[in-house]
Amino acid sequence: MEFKHEPVMLEECITGLNIKENGIYVDGTLGGAGHSKEILKRLSKDGKLIGIDRDEEALKAAKENLKEFQNVIYVHDNHDNIKSILEDLKIDKVDGILLDLGVSSYQLDERNRGFSYLGENELDMRMDKSQKLTAKDVVNKYKEEELANLIYQYGEERFSRKIAKNICEYRKQKEITTTKELVEIIEKSIPMKFQKDGHPAKRTFQAIRIEVNNEIKPLYETVKNCIECLKPEGRLCIITFHSLEDRAVKNAYVDAKGKCTCPKDLPYCVCGAKSLGKIITKKPITATEEEKSRNSRSKSAKLRIFERK
Repeated sequence: MEFKHEPVMLEECITGLNIKENGIYVDGTLGGAGHSKEILKRLSKDGKLIGIDRDEEALKAAKENLKEFQNVIYVHDNHDNIKSILEDLKIDKVDGILLDLGVSSYQLDERNRGFSYLGENELDMRMDKSQKLTAKDVVNKYKEEELANLIYQYGEERFSRKIAKNICEYRKQKEITTTKELVEIIEKSIPMKFQKDGHPAKRTFQAIRIEVNNEIKPLYETVKNCIECLKPEGRLCIITFHSLEDRAVKNAYVDAKGKCTCPKDLPYCVCGAKSLGKIITKKPITATEEEKSRNSRSKSAKLRIFERK
């Protein structure tokens, strides 16, 4: 398939990275390489970009999109493993890292991946097809309470318990194997008067996708690890699309900045607080109204930037 993908807040990310032409940069969510292409345009032949993605189809598309550039290293892995990836490449520190979290528009468009609630496709939702856990496993094997909790926590779905109950009732008769079956169960679980705010399956599908790809649990540590991999004055730019993602990033930034907890009347610090750098964005950057009208994916996007000291 052709990977059509408009990078979110492109100029804001490029500005935020403060690119040095001979630097080493990491795009931890390479995707269709929209952000990466702009980074590479600003690098000299001595600069380097490391593109990481757990989706092999994305890597294939990125290689085609970036074929004019010779200074790219492609890595099929998860950005959560940033430290081991750089260690394997014998790279100590880098000048900048970009993470564009969540599912991409081309993954949604490729219906047979099962990310979309439109059409009838196999329940999959794996970003990395080599992993074992699929959406079908989550829907058919998780206990009712587990399903209800993850749909509520990751999807912020008020009817999570009713949806989980109806999923469990349905699967007593037969295994749920398609996106259409799941959508129909969700639609029957939500009263019609509450189905006016977007597609009724949107929040549940988001929750299951986050669970399948383990997008939230390791994020705080991933952010801290990324910061530790930066050179002095190196920048970390992270785009989030969900409140739980944004909270994890914000908390990691605050903790990395460090804060003295000593009583104010002490003449000097004794708590041992250590700062790894500073938060560039006191409040997250959001897309312009023009971009939001042009690119629906940017509507919920938030960009936070950290600089290593």
